[in-house]
Amino acid sequence: MELYNGDLYWPTTESEAITIARPTKKERYDVLVIGAGMSGSLTAYTLHKDGLDFAVLDKGKVGAGSTAANTGLIQFSNDIMLHELVEQIGETDAVRFYKLCAEAVETLDEVAKTVGAKPEYIRRESLCFASCEEDVTKLRHEYEMLTKHGFSVDWLDRDAVKERFSFEKPAAIVTKGDAEVNPYRLSRQVIRYLTEQQIPIFEDTGVEEVVSDGNGWLVLTTNGTFHANHVIFATGYGASPLLDFHRIDLNRSYAIATEPIDNFDVWAGNALIWETKRPYLYIRTTVDGRIIAGGLDEEKPETPYSEAIVRQRAERLRQEVEALFPTYDLTVEYAWAALFGESIDQLPFIGEHPDRPNLYYLLGYGGNGTVYSMLGSRLLSDLIRGVDNDDARIVRLDRTQQANIVLP
Repeated sequence: MELYNGDLYWPTTESEAITIARPTKKERYDVLVIGAGMSGSLTAYTLHKDGLDFAVLDKGKVGAGSTAANTGLIQFSNDIMLHELVEQIGETDAVRFYKLCAEAVETLDEVAKTVGAKPEYIRRESLCFASCEEDVTKLRHEYEMLTKHGFSVDWLDRDAVKERFSFEKPAAIVTKGDAEVNPYRLSRQVIRYLTEQQIPIFEDTGVEEVVSDGNGWLVLTTNGTFHANHVIFATGYGASPLLDFHRIDLNRSYAIATEPIDNFDVWAGNALIWETKRPYLYIRTTVDGRIIAGGLDEEKPETPYSEAIVRQRAERLRQEVEALFPTYDLTVEYAWAALFGESIDQLPFIGEHPDRPNLYYLLGYGGNGTVYSMLGSRLLSDLIRGVDNDDARIVRLDRTQQANIVLP
Protein backbone atom coordinates (compact mmCIF):
# COMPACT_ATOMS: atom_id res chain seq x y z
CA MET A 1 0.00 0.00 0.00
CA GLU A 2 1.40 3.37 -1.06
CA LEU A 3 1.11 5.91 1.77
CA TYR A 4 1.63 8.85 -0.58
CA ASN A 5 2.66 9.82 -4.06
CA GLY A 6 3.56 13.00 -5.90
CA ASP A 7 6.24 15.59 -5.19
CA LEU A 8 6.77 16.08 -1.45
CA TYR A 9 8.03 19.36 -0.07
CA TRP A 10 9.42 18.48 3.36
CA PRO A 11 12.21 16.12 2.24
CA THR A 12 13.70 19.01 0.25
CA THR A 13 14.30 20.86 3.54
CA GLU A 14 16.58 18.11 4.88
CA SER A 15 19.86 17.33 3.17
CA GLU A 16 21.75 15.73 6.04
CA ALA A 17 21.49 11.95 6.11
CA ILE A 18 20.86 10.07 9.34
CA THR A 19 23.52 7.46 9.92
CA ILE A 20 22.54 4.76 12.36
CA ALA A 21 25.15 2.25 13.43
CA ARG A 22 23.88 -1.32 13.56
CA PRO A 23 23.29 -1.93 17.28
CA THR A 24 24.11 -5.13 19.10
CA LYS A 25 20.92 -7.00 19.88
CA LYS A 26 20.29 -7.74 23.54
CA GLU A 27 18.86 -11.02 24.76
CA ARG A 28 15.72 -9.27 26.01
CA TYR A 29 14.31 -5.75 26.17
CA ASP A 30 11.75 -4.36 28.52
CA VAL A 31 9.99 -2.63 25.60
CA LEU A 32 10.12 -2.88 21.81
CA VAL A 33 8.74 0.05 19.81
CA ILE A 34 7.67 -0.99 16.32
CA GLY A 35 7.86 1.94 13.93
CA ALA A 36 10.27 4.88 13.69
CA GLY A 37 8.04 7.53 12.16
CA MET A 38 6.48 10.36 14.13
CA SER A 39 4.53 8.07 16.48
CA GLY A 40 7.42 5.73 17.09
CA SER A 41 10.06 8.42 17.53
CA LEU A 42 7.94 10.42 20.01
CA THR A 43 7.14 7.25 21.91
CA ALA A 44 10.83 6.40 22.08
CA TYR A 45 11.60 9.93 23.26
CA THR A 46 9.12 9.62 26.14
CA LEU A 47 10.27 6.14 27.12
CA HIS A 48 13.84 7.38 27.22
CA LYS A 49 12.89 10.35 29.41
CA ASP A 50 11.11 7.93 31.76
CA GLY A 51 14.17 5.68 31.99
CA LEU A 52 12.86 2.54 30.31
CA ASP A 53 15.01 -0.07 28.59
CA PHE A 54 13.86 -0.36 24.99
CA ALA A 55 14.75 -0.67 21.33
CA VAL A 56 13.12 0.68 18.17
CA LEU A 57 12.44 -1.44 15.08
CA ASP A 58 11.48 -0.17 11.64
CA LYS A 59 10.82 -2.15 8.48
CA GLY A 60 12.64 0.43 6.37
CA LYS A 61 14.72 3.53 6.96
CA VAL A 62 13.85 5.96 9.72
CA GLY A 63 11.70 8.89 8.68
CA ALA A 64 10.68 7.34 5.38
CA GLY A 65 6.98 6.82 6.12
CA SER A 66 3.92 9.05 6.00
CA THR A 67 5.54 11.74 8.19
CA ALA A 68 7.03 13.22 5.02
CA ALA A 69 3.50 13.87 3.70
CA ASN A 70 2.22 15.44 6.94
CA THR A 71 1.24 19.10 6.50
CA GLY A 72 2.42 19.99 10.01
CA LEU A 73 -0.54 21.81 11.58
CA ILE A 74 -0.36 21.28 15.34
CA GLN A 75 -3.71 22.07 16.96
CA PHE A 76 -5.57 21.13 20.12
CA SER A 77 -8.89 21.43 18.28
CA ASN A 78 -9.97 18.29 16.49
CA ASP A 79 -11.84 17.26 13.37
CA ILE A 80 -14.75 16.72 15.74
CA MET A 81 -15.55 19.98 17.54
CA LEU A 82 -15.60 20.02 21.33
CA HIS A 83 -19.35 20.59 21.61
CA GLU A 84 -19.93 17.68 19.21
CA LEU A 85 -17.58 15.43 21.19
CA VAL A 86 -19.49 16.37 24.36
CA GLU A 87 -22.64 14.97 22.79
CA GLN A 88 -20.80 11.81 21.88
CA ILE A 89 -18.85 10.89 25.02
CA GLY A 90 -20.03 13.33 27.68
CA GLU A 91 -18.71 16.69 28.81
CA THR A 92 -16.15 15.45 31.34
CA ASP A 93 -14.32 13.11 28.98
CA ALA A 94 -14.63 15.41 25.95
CA VAL A 95 -13.14 18.37 27.76
CA ARG A 96 -10.41 16.21 29.26
CA PHE A 97 -9.48 14.92 25.82
CA TYR A 98 -9.24 18.46 24.46
CA LYS A 99 -7.06 19.45 27.41
CA LEU A 100 -4.82 16.44 26.76
CA CYS A 101 -4.39 17.68 23.20
CA ALA A 102 -3.52 21.18 24.45
CA GLU A 103 -0.97 19.70 26.86
CA ALA A 104 0.53 17.67 24.00
CA VAL A 105 1.04 20.86 21.95
CA GLU A 106 3.03 22.27 24.88
CA THR A 107 5.03 19.07 25.27
CA LEU A 108 5.88 19.08 21.58
CA ASP A 109 7.30 22.56 22.04
CA GLU A 110 9.64 21.20 24.71
CA VAL A 111 10.58 18.24 22.55
CA ALA A 112 11.42 20.55 19.64
CA LYS A 113 13.67 22.63 21.92
CA THR A 114 15.43 19.56 23.30
CA VAL A 115 16.18 17.94 19.95
CA GLY A 116 17.09 21.10 18.04
CA ALA A 117 13.94 21.54 15.94
CA LYS A 118 12.59 24.64 17.71
CA PRO A 119 13.26 27.05 14.80
CA GLU A 120 10.66 25.14 12.81
CA TYR A 121 8.19 24.63 15.65
CA ILE A 122 6.45 27.99 15.72
CA ARG A 123 3.51 28.83 17.96
CA ARG A 124 0.52 30.13 16.03
CA GLU A 125 -3.09 31.06 16.50
CA SER A 126 -5.72 29.11 14.55
CA LEU A 127 -8.59 30.69 12.66
CA CYS A 128 -11.63 28.53 11.99
CA PHE A 129 -14.21 30.35 9.86
CA ALA A 130 -17.83 29.57 9.16
CA SER A 131 -17.95 28.31 5.59
CA CYS A 132 -21.53 29.53 5.19
CA GLU A 133 -24.20 31.41 7.13
CA GLU A 134 -25.75 28.14 8.28
CA ASP A 135 -22.54 27.22 10.12
CA VAL A 136 -22.44 30.34 12.30
CA THR A 137 -24.66 28.74 14.95
CA LYS A 138 -22.42 25.66 15.12
CA LEU A 139 -19.33 27.83 15.40
CA ARG A 140 -20.98 29.89 18.14
CA HIS A 141 -21.70 26.73 20.12
CA GLU A 142 -18.04 25.77 19.82
CA TYR A 143 -16.92 29.19 21.00
CA GLU A 144 -19.20 29.00 24.02
CA MET A 145 -18.07 25.49 24.94
CA LEU A 146 -14.37 26.38 24.62
CA THR A 147 -14.86 29.54 26.65
CA LYS A 148 -16.80 27.69 29.35
CA HIS A 149 -13.87 25.35 29.93
CA GLY A 150 -11.08 27.90 29.95
CA PHE A 151 -9.64 27.57 26.47
CA SER A 152 -8.27 30.80 25.02
CA VAL A 153 -10.57 31.70 22.14
CA ASP A 154 -11.88 34.88 20.50
CA TRP A 155 -15.05 35.44 18.50
CA LEU A 156 -14.80 37.37 15.23
CA ASP A 157 -17.86 38.68 13.43
CA ARG A 158 -17.89 39.37 9.72
CA ASP A 159 -16.30 42.82 10.06
CA ALA A 160 -13.57 41.56 12.40
CA VAL A 161 -12.63 38.75 10.00
CA LYS A 162 -12.40 41.20 7.11
CA GLU A 163 -10.26 43.59 9.18
CA ARG A 164 -7.64 40.94 9.97
CA PHE A 165 -7.63 39.05 6.68
CA SER A 166 -8.20 39.70 3.00
CA PHE A 167 -11.40 37.67 2.88
CA GLU A 168 -14.91 38.01 4.20
CA LYS A 169 -16.67 35.22 6.09
CA PRO A 170 -19.84 35.19 8.21
CA ALA A 171 -17.91 34.58 11.47
CA ALA A 172 -14.82 32.88 12.86
CA ILE A 173 -13.16 31.81 16.09
CA VAL A 174 -9.49 32.26 16.88
CA THR A 175 -7.92 29.75 19.25
CA LYS A 176 -4.58 30.40 20.94
CA GLY A 177 -1.70 28.06 21.67
CA ASP A 178 -1.38 26.01 18.49
CA ALA A 179 1.72 25.61 16.32
CA GLU A 180 3.12 24.81 12.92
CA VAL A 181 6.05 22.48 12.40
CA ASN A 182 8.21 20.90 9.78
CA PRO A 183 7.16 17.35 10.75
CA TYR A 184 9.89 15.71 8.71
CA ARG A 185 12.56 17.77 10.44
CA LEU A 186 11.06 17.20 13.91
CA SER A 187 10.84 13.45 13.46
CA ARG A 188 14.39 13.18 12.17
CA GLN A 189 15.77 15.42 14.90
CA VAL A 190 14.14 13.19 17.50
CA ILE A 191 15.83 10.18 15.87
CA ARG A 192 19.18 11.99 15.89
CA TYR A 193 18.69 12.81 19.56
CA LEU A 194 17.91 9.18 20.35
CA THR A 195 21.03 7.96 18.53
CA GLU A 196 23.09 10.44 20.56
CA GLN A 197 21.58 8.88 23.67
CA GLN A 198 22.68 5.48 22.31
CA ILE A 199 19.13 4.17 21.98
CA PRO A 200 19.25 1.03 19.80
CA ILE A 201 17.39 1.54 16.51
CA PHE A 202 17.16 -1.38 14.10
CA GLU A 203 16.39 -0.32 10.54
CA ASP A 204 15.38 -2.74 7.77
CA THR A 205 13.75 -4.94 10.40
CA GLY A 206 10.26 -5.90 9.32
CA VAL A 207 7.96 -7.66 11.77
CA GLU A 208 6.70 -11.00 10.47
CA GLU A 209 5.01 -12.47 13.53
CA VAL A 210 4.37 -11.70 17.19
CA VAL A 211 4.05 -14.66 19.55
CA SER A 212 3.51 -14.83 23.30
CA ASP A 213 6.29 -16.57 25.21
CA GLY A 214 4.37 -16.73 28.48
CA ASN A 215 6.21 -13.85 30.12
CA GLY A 216 6.22 -11.41 27.25
CA TRP A 217 6.53 -11.50 23.48
CA LEU A 218 8.67 -12.99 20.76
CA VAL A 219 8.87 -10.65 17.79
CA LEU A 220 9.97 -12.54 14.70
CA THR A 221 11.49 -10.18 12.14
CA THR A 222 13.48 -10.13 8.95
CA ASN A 223 16.45 -9.45 11.21
CA GLY A 224 16.00 -12.32 13.62
CA THR A 225 13.92 -12.79 16.77
CA PHE A 226 13.59 -10.16 19.49
CA HIS A 227 12.40 -10.84 23.03
CA ALA A 228 10.55 -8.19 25.02
CA ASN A 229 8.33 -7.84 28.05
CA HIS A 230 6.20 -5.20 26.29
CA VAL A 231 5.63 -4.37 22.62
CA ILE A 232 4.26 -1.10 21.25
CA PHE A 233 2.98 -0.88 17.69
CA ALA A 234 3.35 2.71 16.49
CA THR A 235 2.97 1.82 12.85
CA GLY A 236 0.79 4.62 11.50
CA TYR A 237 -1.35 3.31 8.68
CA GLY A 238 0.73 0.17 8.37
CA ALA A 239 -0.17 -3.26 9.67
CA SER A 240 -1.01 -3.71 13.35
CA PRO A 241 -0.54 -7.42 14.14
CA LEU A 242 -3.16 -9.16 16.28
CA LEU A 243 -5.57 -6.25 15.94
CA ASP A 244 -7.96 -6.01 13.01
CA PHE A 245 -9.87 -2.87 12.06
CA HIS A 246 -12.77 -3.41 9.72
CA ARG A 247 -14.57 -0.09 9.97
CA ILE A 248 -11.69 2.32 10.00
CA ASP A 249 -12.09 4.64 7.06
CA LEU A 250 -8.95 4.99 4.97
CA ASN A 251 -9.28 8.03 2.74
CA ARG A 252 -6.98 10.13 0.64
CA SER A 253 -6.23 13.82 0.79
CA TYR A 254 -4.28 16.26 -1.35
CA ALA A 255 -1.76 18.96 -0.49
CA ILE A 256 0.36 21.60 -2.15
CA ALA A 257 3.31 23.80 -1.31
CA THR A 258 3.61 26.99 -3.33
CA GLU A 259 6.66 28.86 -4.43
CA PRO A 260 7.69 31.48 -1.82
CA ILE A 261 5.75 34.76 -1.83
CA ASP A 262 6.94 38.20 -0.82
CA ASN A 263 4.90 38.92 2.32
CA PHE A 264 1.95 37.92 4.44
CA ASP A 265 0.66 41.40 5.27
CA VAL A 266 -2.96 40.36 4.74
CA TRP A 267 -2.55 37.17 6.78
CA ALA A 268 -2.76 38.21 10.43
CA GLY A 269 -0.09 36.49 12.50
CA ASN A 270 0.43 33.78 9.89
CA ALA A 271 -2.41 31.95 11.60
CA LEU A 272 -3.32 28.38 10.77
CA ILE A 273 -6.59 28.55 8.83
CA TRP A 274 -9.37 26.01 8.46
CA GLU A 275 -13.14 25.99 8.18
CA THR A 276 -16.39 24.39 9.34
CA LYS A 277 -17.41 22.47 6.22
CA ARG A 278 -16.36 18.86 5.73
CA PRO A 279 -14.09 18.05 4.06
CA TYR A 280 -12.35 21.28 4.92
CA LEU A 281 -9.60 23.39 3.41
CA TYR A 282 -6.62 23.98 5.70
CA ILE A 283 -3.69 26.30 5.04
CA ARG A 284 -0.53 27.50 6.75
CA THR A 285 2.73 29.25 5.96
CA THR A 286 6.32 28.01 6.17
CA VAL A 287 9.57 29.54 7.43
CA ASP A 288 10.74 30.09 3.84
CA GLY A 289 7.60 31.98 2.81
CA ARG A 290 5.54 29.26 1.16
CA ILE A 291 1.87 28.42 1.60
CA ILE A 292 0.94 24.83 2.33
CA ALA A 293 -2.68 23.93 1.68
CA GLY A 294 -4.55 20.66 1.96
CA GLY A 295 -7.99 19.19 1.55
CA LEU A 296 -10.29 17.78 -1.14
CA ASP A 297 -10.53 14.54 0.82
CA GLU A 298 -11.89 11.55 -1.06
CA GLU A 299 -13.34 8.32 0.31
CA LYS A 300 -10.86 6.12 -1.52
CA PRO A 301 -8.44 3.84 0.35
CA GLU A 302 -5.54 4.28 -2.03
CA THR A 303 -3.48 7.11 -3.42
CA PRO A 304 -4.11 8.01 -7.08
CA TYR A 305 -1.71 6.48 -9.57
CA SER A 306 -2.39 9.22 -12.11
CA GLU A 307 -0.14 12.27 -11.91
CA ALA A 308 -2.86 14.13 -13.81
CA ILE A 309 -5.27 13.65 -10.89
CA VAL A 310 -2.74 15.05 -8.42
CA ARG A 311 -2.07 18.05 -10.67
CA GLN A 312 -5.79 18.65 -11.15
CA ARG A 313 -6.47 18.62 -7.38
CA ALA A 314 -3.42 20.82 -6.85
CA GLU A 315 -4.88 23.42 -9.17
CA ARG A 316 -8.18 23.33 -7.30
CA LEU A 317 -6.35 23.88 -4.00
CA ARG A 318 -4.43 26.79 -5.50
CA GLN A 319 -7.67 28.37 -6.65
CA GLU A 320 -9.25 27.96 -3.21
CA VAL A 321 -6.29 29.66 -1.56
CA GLU A 322 -6.33 32.51 -4.08
CA ALA A 323 -10.06 32.93 -3.44
CA LEU A 324 -9.16 33.74 0.17
CA PHE A 325 -6.09 35.80 -0.73
CA PRO A 326 -6.76 37.31 -4.17
CA THR A 327 -3.69 39.58 -3.98
CA TYR A 328 -1.42 36.53 -4.14
CA ASP A 329 -0.30 35.20 -7.49
CA LEU A 330 0.50 31.64 -6.49
CA THR A 331 2.51 28.99 -8.28
CA VAL A 332 2.37 25.41 -7.06
CA GLU A 333 5.84 23.94 -6.75
CA TYR A 334 5.04 20.71 -4.90
CA ALA A 335 1.85 18.64 -5.01
CA TRP A 336 1.09 15.29 -3.44
CA ALA A 337 -1.63 12.91 -2.30
CA ALA A 338 -1.56 10.91 0.92
CA LEU A 339 -3.64 8.40 2.83
CA PHE A 340 -5.16 9.18 6.20
CA GLY A 341 -7.40 7.17 8.49
CA GLU A 342 -10.39 8.08 10.61
CA SER A 343 -12.12 6.12 13.34
CA ILE A 344 -15.88 6.17 13.75
CA ASP A 345 -15.77 8.52 16.74
CA GLN A 346 -12.79 10.46 15.32
CA LEU A 347 -10.60 9.67 18.33
CA PRO A 348 -7.29 7.79 18.22
CA PHE A 349 -6.78 4.22 19.37
CA ILE A 350 -4.19 4.16 22.15
CA GLY A 351 -3.70 1.52 24.80
CA GLU A 352 -3.17 -2.10 25.75
CA HIS A 353 -4.75 -4.94 23.84
CA PRO A 354 -7.80 -5.98 25.89
CA ASP A 355 -7.03 -9.70 25.59
CA ARG A 356 -3.25 -9.75 25.20
CA PRO A 357 -1.42 -8.21 28.15
CA ASN A 358 1.69 -6.13 27.46
CA LEU A 359 0.81 -5.59 23.80
CA TYR A 360 0.13 -1.91 23.06
CA TYR A 361 -0.92 0.26 20.14
CA LEU A 362 -0.52 3.93 19.33
CA LEU A 363 -2.73 4.56 16.30
CA GLY A 364 -3.28 8.28 15.85
CA TYR A 365 -6.11 8.20 13.34
CA GLY A 366 -7.54 11.61 12.46
CA GLY A 367 -6.29 15.05 11.56
CA ASN A 368 -4.20 15.50 14.72
CA GLY A 369 -1.85 12.56 14.35
CA THR A 370 1.25 14.30 15.72
CA VAL A 371 -0.65 15.61 18.75
CA TYR A 372 -2.13 12.15 19.33
CA SER A 373 1.33 10.61 19.08
CA MET A 374 2.65 12.93 21.77
CA LEU A 375 -0.20 12.40 24.21
CA GLY A 376 -0.27 8.68 23.41
CA SER A 377 3.39 8.26 24.25
CA ARG A 378 2.68 9.53 27.75
CA LEU A 379 -0.31 7.23 28.23
CA LEU A 380 1.62 4.17 27.08
CA SER A 381 4.67 4.94 29.19
CA ASP A 382 2.43 5.25 32.23
CA LEU A 383 0.64 1.98 31.46
CA ILE A 384 3.92 0.11 31.03
CA ARG A 385 5.37 1.54 34.22
CA GLY A 386 2.24 0.79 36.23
CA VAL A 387 1.41 4.47 36.76
CA ASP A 388 -2.32 5.03 37.20
CA ASN A 389 -3.64 7.19 34.36
CA ASP A 390 -7.41 7.42 34.03
CA ASP A 391 -7.05 9.31 30.73
CA ALA A 392 -6.22 6.03 29.00
CA ARG A 393 -9.87 5.07 29.34
CA ILE A 394 -10.97 7.72 26.82
CA VAL A 395 -8.94 6.32 23.93
CA ARG A 396 -8.73 2.65 24.90
CA LEU A 397 -8.97 0.06 22.17
CA ASP A 398 -12.20 -1.54 23.40
CA ARG A 399 -14.16 1.60 24.21
CA THR A 400 -17.87 0.80 24.04
CA GLN A 401 -18.85 3.42 21.48
CA GLN A 402 -16.67 1.65 18.93
CA ALA A 403 -18.06 -1.25 16.93
CA ASN A 404 -15.15 -1.42 14.53
CA ILE A 405 -12.59 -3.50 16.43
CA VAL A 406 -12.65 -7.20 15.66
CA LEU A 407 -10.27 -9.12 17.86
CA PRO A 408 -8.81 -12.37 16.54
